[in-house]
Amino acid sequence: MEKFTKLTGVAAPLPIINIDTDMIIPKDYLKTIKRTGLGKGLFAEMRLNEDGSENPDFVLNKPAYRNAQILVAGDNFGCGSSREHAPWALLDFGIRCVISTSFADIFYNNCFKNGILPIKVSQENLDKLMDDASRGANATLTVDLEGMTISGPDGGSIGFELDEFKRHCMLNGLDDIGLTMEKADNISVFEKKNSETHPWA
Repeated sequence: MEKFTKLTGVAAPLPIINIDTDMIIPKDYLKTIKRTGLGKGLFAEMRLNEDGSENPDFVLNKPAYRNAQILVAGDNFGCGSSREHAPWALLDFGIRCVISTSFADIFYNNCFKNGILPIKVSQENLDKLMDDASRGANATLTVDLEGMTISGPDGGSIGFELDEFKRHCMLNGLDDIGLTMEKADNISVFEKKNSETHPWA
């Protein structure tokens, strides 16, 4: 998993509450278990017209936001089903960070397992960041995970909080497999000792 230390990128405003996982990646795209290629289905029902052409009014289709790496979204982002395809689609599209006032628990935890940083902020701070994200070509935010800050295009900065274990995993690019591999030496010692004391096992 790619490490997340500091990200400076375009932030796209998505001021919609209760964006569920079916909106993030519609069920038509759930036929694969691969983590790649799902970006084309991200927000498909809003991003694409019925004929498959792009909806020019959807924020991620606008020239200023085509390469957005950050989403500033409304409350309760990622609610609905527990599909892990939702963070896979966001990541494949290029989104590395989502900022909201709250997230559905399963989606929130799935983000950390896939290298996406979900940040919870107060409504007041979300309003400020939404305003920053609405500046088109100037909608650039810097998310500093080491310093636990988000800086806007005007130089202002707000702080955020995060569980220290989740922060450690993101800073070091550790998913569940990576965490296990950190214990590889201990596992080898245990297996050797176990085979000596239980040779029949």
